[in-house]
Amino acid sequence: MNFKKCAFAAITSVSLLTFSLAGPIFAADSSFKDINNVTGKDKINSLKEQGLIKGISDTQFLPGSKVTTAQGVQFIAGGLQLSLAAIDFNKAPLASGTFSKVKDNAWYAEAFVNAHYNGIEIAADIDPSKPMTKELFTNLLVQGIEKVGNLPMINIVPADIADADALEPSFQGSIQRSLKYNINALDANGNFNPKKEITRAEAAVMLYNALDYLKSKTDTAPQS
Repeated sequence: MNFKKCAFAAITSVSLLTFSLAGPIFAADSSFKDINNVTGKDKINSLKEQGLIKGISDTQFLPGSKVTTAQGVQFIAGGLQLSLAAIDFNKAPLASGTFSKVKDNAWYAEAFVNAHYNGIEIAADIDPSKPMTKELFTNLLVQGIEKVGNLPMINIVPADIADADALEPSFQGSIQRSLKYNINALDANGNFNPKKEITRAEAAVMLYNALDYLKSKTDTAPQS
């Protein structure tokens, strides 16, 4: 499977990136007016100015609104420009062929298909309607940027996470790497808060940080 085409689109053609959390959205030129007290507001407005995210209106982003699993997968697949363009199929795959709870006519079905066939491991019985937890979103986003950027495996000294016992064991590696990539940070008490349901603001900040890390790797990569 060829991920270089995806990497080129996601990293060098930033203006083509999209961010969708579903629902009615409108193009906006001015800053969001409802994020003044939100952590990461400069990152959110930066993404908006680049055309990477949209609100529910010209001036409203609803930063505290929770992200469903369907919206989270759409967010990642769209933001990283995952597609089937570089993959050959005899017949176009259907979401229902992989995911038991994703209907083929659902607005998010294509995002699930694109994520799956671009190497992001998503549970076959995942429920799109459930809120997206921080650890699940982190796991999928880290998988996505590692595939898109063709990032090498790295050896890291694991961070001391105070609530490590609350982590899904299979997500521990991607969560540790998210800290190394500066996508996430532990809170003042050293907790990751893995089961927390993420908000639109948190998802946007994580996207910004992920794209920033990818850009740093591209800027420092040797020219061929």
